[in-house]
Amino acid sequence: MNNLTRKLTFFAALLAVWQALAWSGLWAEYIFPSPLGVVQTLVRGFQNGTYLIGIVTSMQRLVIGFGISASIGILSGLAIGRSKLLDETVGSIALGLQTLPSICWLPFAILWFGMSETAIFFVVIMGALLAITTATEAGVKNTPPLYLRAARNLGAHGWKMYALVIFPAALPEIITGMKLGWSFAWRSLMAAELLYASTSLGLGYLLNMGRELNDMSRVMAVMLVIIAIGLVVDRLIFAPIETRVRARWGLSG
Repeated sequence: MNNLTRKLTFFAALLAVWQALAWSGLWAEYIFPSPLGVVQTLVRGFQNGTYLIGIVTSMQRLVIGFGISASIGILSGLAIGRSKLLDETVGSIALGLQTLPSICWLPFAILWFGMSETAIFFVVIMGALLAITTATEAGVKNTPPLYLRAARNLGAHGWKMYALVIFPAALPEIITGMKLGWSFAWRSLMAAELLYASTSLGLGYLLNMGRELNDMSRVMAVMLVIIAIGLVVDRLIFAPIETRVRARWGLSG
């Protein structure tokens, strides 16, 4: 049995169990919908444009917030990784804040920016920033000293050292940090949109509407959309980049 067959068999069995539980009558349909009910809700959501609007709105926020996080995080990580002073001060703060769940930034966002679009961007940025920063810092610190000595002997100093030696050497860990940052940004965005449901109009808003209407089929349909987007982004963007970088740096098995 090949890999594809195993996957298809597993998901077919999972759907069969799901359908059997839905037919059992243990729960009301609005609490535990059948697979067919979720698919019908999904189709209706795309037909009337509701899910498309939610996807576009959420993705715009995510791309902008993640882009800001990646830019600040990479630059901060490069600086912290090469400066003992920054490592002992800013680096320790960044490491401590990384353990803080992203939802903890919601009160700050409300107090500082109110119920606004800026508050949503703030939560997304903070959700991804620290993971990217710490991963970049680790990549810089793990740069082989031999590379640095060789570069100095060849006359590389200042920005050339960063651009031609340090950044390329740290790139595998930077890519890993960006993958983690992307997933954290997703979670932060959903938390923010659920909180700011009255103004968000994104996928989090659709989740909240499903909850308020006691419509579990809508909740599950939106969850499937979120999962699908995550898988598509990982398979089409991050996975090829990671594979090429690891192969280029001789890290592939």
